[in-house]
Amino acid sequence: MKIYTKTGDKGTSSLYTGERRAKDDATFAALGDVDELNSAIGVAGEHVRGLDPSMALQLATIQSRLLDVGSAVATPLASASEAKLRRAAFDPAHTPLLEAWIDEASAELPPLTNFILPSGGHAAAALHLARSVCRRAERAVVPLVGAGATDEAVGVYLNRLSDYLFTAARLAAKRAGAEETVYKKGA
Repeated sequence: MKIYTKTGDKGTSSLYTGERRAKDDATFAALGDVDELNSAIGVAGEHVRGLDPSMALQLATIQSRLLDVGSAVATPLASASEAKLRRAAFDPAHTPLLEAWIDEASAELPPLTNFILPSGGHAAAALHLARSVCRRAERAVVPLVGAGATDEAVGVYLNRLSDYLFTAARLAAKRAGAEETVYKKGA
């Protein structure tokens, strides 16, 4: 199978349902942001691998869940067949796993008493970058949820994922023995 199909040369692409839409459609914008998030997490995972193998496994799991998020987003609820909706459905049970990981990491961290800047070493900074990309992906998915085009569970997962990435960044800084930079108000 060739990697190129030429079917998108005129500015359209296909959803999982087979429906063709313009590449600048809100659904493709959300899919692109989720894909970029997956790549950012992949970079963070490479930085984390030697520092915290358990966190690296969590990040790999999250990357797989983001492919599930993409499947759900690429399968509009109103136009998909029941069979495709079942295959592309996002399981809301994935969110409590993120919450458990957040709680586990938070138990190891000192309380947050100040705003912190993205910092704390390479792994932590990469996780902070992934967090900000996650927020953008969430902002792209929220209108689709509001329009009934995708399941609310997808938006909830992305919201919790940004919390996870923030907490993971703090834990990565601690594991690296790196100091987090505290925000200082300008004069």
